[in-house]
Amino acid sequence: MNGWQQIIVSVFGVTSLTLFLVGFYQTKYKKNAFGNFYPLNLIGAFVWGDAVVFGIFWSVVSAIVLARGDFILFLLVFSVFWLVRSAGEAIYQLLQQFSTKELNSINNFPFLKSIFHNESMWFAYQIYWQCITVTTLLFSIYFVAIWLKTVT
Repeated sequence: MNGWQQIIVSVFGVTSLTLFLVGFYQTKYKKNAFGNFYPLNLIGAFVWGDAVVFGIFWSVVSAIVLARGDFILFLLVFSVFWLVRSAGEAIYQLLQQFSTKELNSINNFPFLKSIFHNESMWFAYQIYWQCITVTTLLFSIYFVAIWLKTVT
């Protein structure tokens, strides 16, 4: 792993650890587990409660990657993570569309609200997450092929 790759993984790991600590504080002490903070999206978290789990996850992944000196492994884990996360989000948005209980208001999505109206927002989000799923599936296959060449 060269210098700029170490910097990327180190910054990502420190950022993840910081978001974990703030997420833990927001969740445990401020009782704000569902509070939005858009920079959390960097680690796959959408609310502070997510940051508690994903912050630790990415901190550990970053430490392992730095210890192994394997940037391709970082890219592979990142891609597989987003494959699973995006598939879950597509399913969530599908379920939300047909739920009688509104867990997420259209008002929580100001950008989409300006384009899509009423229930059409839910299928737009489903399609968005499906595109992320397809993209990360392809990247995951690509990174597996590269990574296997480096470990064999």
